[in-house]
Amino acid sequence: MFKGPGHKTADSSFFGYMMHMAMSKERIITAATITTGEKNDGKQLETLIEKSIKAGMEVDTVIGDAAYSEKGNIEYTNEKEIKLVAKLNPSLTQGFRKKEDEFEFNKDAGMYVCKAGHMAFREACGGKKGVAVNLVDTYYFDIEKCKRSPFKVGCYKEEAKNKTYSVTIKSNVHTEQEKFQKSEYFKEKSKE
Repeated sequence: MFKGPGHKTADSSFFGYMMHMAMSKERIITAATITTGEKNDGKQLETLIEKSIKAGMEVDTVIGDAAYSEKGNIEYTNEKEIKLVAKLNPSLTQGFRKKEDEFEFNKDAGMYVCKAGHMAFREACGGKKGVAVNLVDTYYFDIEKCKRSPFKVGCYKEEAKNKTYSVTIKSNVHTEQEKFQKSEYFKEKSKE
């Protein structure tokens, strides 16, 4: 029944289910959905908002982690005039990679996981500061694991000193969200 394991940290995984909840600022649960462990949290946002509205809530701000900052959620909340307080993660734009070459982002650990299930151990940011379209996050993988990976052909180059995976923030929607992320309102709400 499960497609793959869920991750809560870089060192642990689990097989099971996850409950996604929406709560009022008074900590009253206003909506919930249940998914298998490997599902992305961010895909639940629209459903949680719609269920909360049906339950009688007025939704003007949503606070969540980086999983909720994907482009579709930003566009949905903008359309509904809802402020989305969720820090951007560059994992949302994979560049020109073919689907089979993409790595999965684990938002709980804040790292990418390769097709073999190995998680990056370090992240570094580079590019022109203040220009979102040029920012690149590079994730570093344990080269010894890459040498033994069943997927090393086409991924790991013999004699390589390191294995990295880079992502870039490109979307104008993300650029606007990044500006909002720097606002005092965002900073204050994200503390909640």
